[in-house]
Amino acid sequence: MQEKTHIYFVPGLAANSSIFDLIKLPEEQYELHYIEWLVPESESETIEDYAIRMSEFVKHENSILIGVSFGGVMVQEMKKICNPKKIVLISSIKNKNEMPSRMHFAQKTNAHKILPMKAFSNLEKYEKFAFGKMLKGRVKLYKKYLSMRDELYLPWAIDTIVNWKEEKADPDILHIHGTKDAIFPIGNIGECIKIEGGTHIMVLTRAREINKILQEKL
Repeated sequence: MQEKTHIYFVPGLAANSSIFDLIKLPEEQYELHYIEWLVPESESETIEDYAIRMSEFVKHENSILIGVSFGGVMVQEMKKICNPKKIVLISSIKNKNEMPSRMHFAQKTNAHKILPMKAFSNLEKYEKFAFGKMLKGRVKLYKKYLSMRDELYLPWAIDTIVNWKEEKADPDILHIHGTKDAIFPIGNIGECIKIEGGTHIMVLTRAREINKILQEKL
């Protein structure tokens, strides 16, 4: 019997592992594991220290780490600790040079620190005032997928990604990116497998194509 390859998934910023519900791989070849975000120990916890804690969930050698968005940044930091055999990024960045200009601006000015974080943590409050099916549906989706709403986590996570120091892209990374990604525009992204018309949430909307790429490349 062929030994299964273990794959660990890390979701996007503030998201939970349900964003991977549509990612399907052959069960006879792969065993899938999902890592949820931890609450930072303090607002000054470094990404290196946080990655050490996240890496404790990786229980198998020669595993594959797959990260979406900020999760892609995190699995690159985790790689330095748990030494997986492969890293896969979806809708993410490989180094600070792939960040959009607004993130570089935020890094220089700390503009991201004036964002109203409490609005995000009080979705139930705003749900009462959501009129119309589209807006109510959007709030419902946010509640389902964006469950990490700890008041310490969100400002920490945004500050961490804005100030990420990685300068070189690992050439062995498999990077899947949408051409319509508004968070990390394709124009800034180096070598990757492009999904035409794919947006930042294509792990939900273009899962069939992502599944095909993963099966072919892994």
